Amino acid sequence: MSISSANPIQTKAPLNSPGRVIAASLVGTTVEFYDFYVYATAAALVFPKLFFPTGNETTALIASFAVFGAAMIARPVGAIFFGHLGDKRGRKTTLVISLLTMGVATFLIGLLPTFQGAGLIAPVLLLTLRLCQGFALGGEWSGAALVATENAPDGKRALYGTFPQLGAPLGFIIANGLFLLINMALPHPDGPTMQSEAFLSWGWRIPFLFSAVMVIIGLWVRLKLVESQAFVQAEQKGAIRKVPLSDTVRYHWRELILGTFIMLATYVLFYLMTTFALTFGTKPQTATPGGLGIAYTDFVLMQIIGVIFFGLFTLLAGPVADMLGRRKLLIGVTVAIIVFGLSFPVWLTLRPDAMLTGGMTQAFLIIGFTLMGITFGPMGAVLPELFPTNVRYTGSAIAYNVSSILGAALAPIIAVALWAKAGGSTWMVGVYLAVASVLTLISLIIVHETKDTDYNAASFEDELAEFESDELVGTGV
Repeated sequence: MSISSANPIQTKAPLNSPGRVIAASLVGTTVEFYDFYVYATAAALVFPKLFFPTGNETTALIASFAVFGAAMIARPVGAIFFGHLGDKRGRKTTLVISLLTMGVATFLIGLLPTFQGAGLIAPVLLLTLRLCQGFALGGEWSGAALVATENAPDGKRALYGTFPQLGAPLGFIIANGLFLLINMALPHPDGPTMQSEAFLSWGWRIPFLFSAVMVIIGLWVRLKLVESQAFVQAEQKGAIRKVPLSDTVRYHWRELILGTFIMLATYVLFYLMTTFALTFGTKPQTATPGGLGIAYTDFVLMQIIGVIFFGLFTLLAGPVADMLGRRKLLIGVTVAIIVFGLSFPVWLTLRPDAMLTGGMTQAFLIIGFTLMGITFGPMGAVLPELFPTNVRYTGSAIAYNVSSILGAALAPIIAVALWAKAGGSTWMVGVYLAVASVLTLISLIIVHETKDTDYNAASFEDELAEFESDELVGTGV
C-alpha cells in the first residue's frame, strides 16, 4: 500500500486532455530538435567553410563538430537549472522558458557574421549561441517527458512517453527537408545535385530564422497546459525540496549513474546515424579520408527515408514496452545495436556498382534508424520512472544530459578521428558503437524493471514507505 493511497489528496488538479498533453509534449520537442538538427546539418555542410577556414578540411570539420559538441557540455548545466526550476515551480513554466531560450539562440545564429566578415569573433559568437542552445535543451526533454508520462492513463506511460520522443524524427524531417528544398531552389552552376554557392553564401540562414515561427507555435500550445496531478500532490504533501539536486544526489546517485549509461548507446547511435553519416556519405571518394561521394540532396533524401522508420518504430516501441516491460525490450534492442555496430563495413563500403553502394547505404540507414526508434521510444518513460515526483525533473534531466556528453558530444569527433585513422573505413566507428552499447547493456542488466513503479510517489520517503509496506506484506506481518 502506498502513502498516496493511504492519505488521498482531496483537492484535484485540473486535468490536461490527452490531445493537449500530446500536442504540448510533441510540438515543443519537435521545435527543440528542429533547432538542434538545423545546427547539426550546418555543422557538417557549411560551418567548416564559413567559420573555421583552417586550410585543412578534416581539421575544419573537427573544429565545427567540437562547437557542436560544446552544447552537450552545457546541457547538464541546463538540466540542473531547469530541473531545479521544474521540481520547485512546476513543469509548465520551465518548459516555456527552455523553449524560448532555445528559439532565440537559434534565430540569432541565422544573423551571425562569418569568419570572412568578422574574423575570430564569428566562431566565438557561434560557440556562445551554441552553448545557449545546449543549456536550453538540457531542460526541454525531461519536462516534455514528464508532461506526457505524469498525465498518462494507467498502463500507458510508455506509450505517452513516446510522444516527446517523436519530436526527434519530426524535427529531423522538417529541418533537413527545409535545407533540401532551399538548396534545390537556389541556382546550381555545377549541377542540380551539387551544393549551391548561394546556399553556402546566405541560404543556410533561412532554416535558423524560420525557427521563430515554430517557437511561437510551441509557446502557444504550452501556455495552455495546467500542472500534472502528480506535481500538485507533491506540493500539497509538502514534499517539494528547497534544493532538489541535493536530494537527487543523496538518495538517487545509483539511478543517476544507471540512467546515464542506459542512454549511452542511444546517443551514440543517434549522432552516428545523423551527423557522422551525413559527413561520410557526402564526402568525395578522393578526399582524405574518403567517403561514399553521394550527392548531398540524394543522401538527405535517403536519411529522411530512414527517419520515417525512426518515427514509426519510436511510436510502436511504447505499447510494446508497456506490455513486455521496459527492461526486456531495451536489453533485446541493445544486443541488436551491438551486432549492427560490428557490421558497419558490410553496409558502408564503396562498390564498383554505384547503385549497389547506394542500396546498401539505404539499408544501413533504415536498419540503424529502426533500432534507434526502438531504443529511443521507451526512454521517455524509463528515465523519469527511476525517480520520485519531487526530484523527477532534476534526476531524469541530469541522467539524460550527462549521457549527452559521453555519447553525443564526443560521438561525431571520435567517429571522424576513427574514420581517418582507419584510412576511410568505418569498422573502427562501428566498434565504438558496439563498446558504448555493451556499457548500456550492463546497466540494463543491473537496473530493476520500472514498468510498475508507483509514479505518484511524491518523495524518497514515499518510496521507502512503499517498499517497507510491501516487505511487511511479504512476510505476513
